[in-house]
Amino acid sequence: MSNVRDYFKKKEKREETVQRINYQEKIKSHKFTIFYRIILILIIIVAVAATFMVQWKNKIYSESVVISSVEITAQQNATLIPFSGYILSYSKDGANCIDAKGNAVWNETFEMQNPMIDVCQNVAAIGDYNGRDIYVMDTNGLVGQITTNKPLRDFCVSANGIVAAVLDDSDVTLIYLYDTKGQELVHFRTTMEESGYPFSVSISPDGKLVCVSYLFVDSGEMKSSVAFYNFGAVGQNNTDNYVSGYDYLDVIVGYTRFLDTKTAFAVSDDRIMFYAGAQKPVSIAECLLSEDVQKIYYGQEYVGLVFISTDSSNRYRLDVYNKTGQLTRSIDFDIEYTDIVFAQDQIIIYNESECRIYNMDGVQKYAGLFDKAVYTLIPTSSSYKYILVTADSIDTIELK
Repeated sequence: MSNVRDYFKKKEKREETVQRINYQEKIKSHKFTIFYRIILILIIIVAVAATFMVQWKNKIYSESVVISSVEITAQQNATLIPFSGYILSYSKDGANCIDAKGNAVWNETFEMQNPMIDVCQNVAAIGDYNGRDIYVMDTNGLVGQITTNKPLRDFCVSANGIVAAVLDDSDVTLIYLYDTKGQELVHFRTTMEESGYPFSVSISPDGKLVCVSYLFVDSGEMKSSVAFYNFGAVGQNNTDNYVSGYDYLDVIVGYTRFLDTKTAFAVSDDRIMFYAGAQKPVSIAECLLSEDVQKIYYGQEYVGLVFISTDSSNRYRLDVYNKTGQLTRSIDFDIEYTDIVFAQDQIIIYNESECRIYNMDGVQKYAGLFDKAVYTLIPTSSSYKYILVTADSIDTIELK
């Protein structure tokens, strides 16, 4: 009898064990079902979002509509340029800054014969070629004035207001660095016999690196040299703060610029060169050019070179390079241009009467005419709204 009871007890335990296992399996299966459903939902959401982003990125606009307009009176014979969300106007008689609503922000008067300008982020410097004055302004007004003791040949400004100026002194050319108070920080001299004639000068946004391209003759051969000077702690132990440089035979390096604090590029008559390094820049890429460069444009991430197009149906070709020196895109276009702007992964090509807008994949998102002659076009934080500055108004347009 006890054996029978033991048998049924064991049988009951086995059934309880089987039920418990089945119950745990059901819970486990249910959890996996929920998990897979969540993953499937996430995949669908990502796919829908990706589809939406691709469609939005490649969306084609057919018209532009003026959504707001304010009247202004543009100064005669003045040049207008975008200035960190504002509009900067300058001429021989002075400079002024207004906001997108036409409100005066500041006004500065001066007298110059041949005003030159350089802009870095929200700082601008205006100097008189062959003169001795440089005015440094930001979006709030005058930051400082620099008076040189030699004729001014070229200059550039950093985002913190430091100015690198090329001054002429008969057979010697001097390169000075000034702070916003006009105080000399450092200077060094160049001669044709020693280093060559400084053809182009540029300064990094933080004011620590200066890049100079020199043209000189060595043993009867023309050469160009791209030299980097570090005015931070790293360069203090080097002669004239020189930290690195590269020579190029039988070419003229006529253009140098910094894209950011650690990336620079230079353009000669046969190649474009890229350099990287926040302390001692090194050459990272060179691309040979078989055609003559017509114009050079750049943004924070890209450099654009304009050539005459080999396509008979277009006038020009824009080759776009990223900051590592890779040719990312070539765009043929058929309009005369006054400016090319890189903004928010867009390429904007325009003149006073018409405009072309492309994304970085080369898709033309918009092509249209302006209602009035446009002096300058300013992108906004929205990828489909732009500010147009004309002779008598500031218009905000929206693409539709």
